[in-house]
Amino acid sequence: MAEDGIGARARVIRRRRGLSLDAAAGLAGISTGYLSRLERGERRFERRGLLEDLAGALGCSVADLTGQPYLATDRAAADAMAALPAIRETLHSYGPDDVPDLTPRPLSQLTHWAAEATEHTAQARYSLAGRELGSVLAELTAHTHTAPEAHRGEAATAAVLACFAAGVLASRTGHADLAVAAAWRGAELAARHGDPAALGFARWYWAMELTTVAARDRAHAVAAAGIDALNPSVGTGHTDDTRPAEVVGMLHLQQARAAARRHRADDAHTHLTEAAAIATRIGEHDGFGQHFGPTNVAAWRLSIGIELGEGARAAEEATGAPIDIAALGSAERSSSLHLDLARALAQHGAERDGEAVRHLDTADRIAPQRVRPDPIARELVTTLHRRAKRRGWELDSLRRRFGVG
Repeated sequence: MAEDGIGARARVIRRRRGLSLDAAAGLAGISTGYLSRLERGERRFERRGLLEDLAGALGCSVADLTGQPYLATDRAAADAMAALPAIRETLHSYGPDDVPDLTPRPLSQLTHWAAEATEHTAQARYSLAGRELGSVLAELTAHTHTAPEAHRGEAATAAVLACFAAGVLASRTGHADLAVAAAWRGAELAARHGDPAALGFARWYWAMELTTVAARDRAHAVAAAGIDALNPSVGTGHTDDTRPAEVVGMLHLQQARAAARRHRADDAHTHLTEAAAIATRIGEHDGFGQHFGPTNVAAWRLSIGIELGEGARAAEEATGAPIDIAALGSAERSSSLHLDLARALAQHGAERDGEAVRHLDTADRIAPQRVRPDPIARELVTTLHRRAKRRGWELDSLRRRFGVG
């Protein structure tokens, strides 16, 4: 095992904390033997919830365990990271009530730019999403204060999308704290100036990023507030504006995944059922560029099943009634679905590893900027290599592309 692997970092942190294997395992809710095997690299981290559990037990961040952010491995990744300083500067220079001292470009131009950045994130083109994003966010913040009253809601919604794009960019490059800051700013701007659906969307994304840094209680409260605020406007009939219903469905999916990471299977399935009912009623929609509908619910169901340790069953369901990947309209989501299929198949044991390798290879070819910096994907590459009975070109290629020795 590489000395900079997740298990090795966990061992170093545990020892520096003065914790025994028994104590750390008990705090993380796993067996002593399992933690020992994780630290020695004999078992790998299959679930994101396990990373969060162990980080909480050791009193460190998830990034302390994963070693993120990783060094850029290609020009596109380097270009994506190059956008982060300007985003960080904007978020730290101006609060939601501050008026940036600048002359913003026309609102219509900035609104288009924010929507375009959101689409770039959906297609995993993070280097393109980040171009001028810090400036765009600052100028949209100015418009939320200085635009004519009739246009401030439009400015706020565009600012929320810009914050979302900034957060995704930060998250995908391993800067989780910056992603949380961007998501929080989006929620603050929406609360002051945006419409209820935009605020719900901002809360959904904020809860997502809070979960990645293991701020579980806060994430749950933010998502619950979003559901409570929008539920009264989500009726049982069809309306021209489906965005509130879409956002409530997305919030239920977030709550389901968060519950799964906390081993609360009943809560996870309850929220999944709520999201599925909304998706069935309204069909496929693309409010805020998130493609909510039956297809996305099916994709989330697979991800949640993996976190519950039900990957084998979830994979059978996903392949028995194939998910129409093209309906997602997103390279990032398509790549994530193939990654999750690989993870689920790997939970079967070594007998399905050949299929897992093919899905992981597909995920990487669709959206390498999405998959290669993902610590769980990198752990999966190592697991598949360790279990392989013979070397194969696909797995060797994956190891080279991911930089996993």
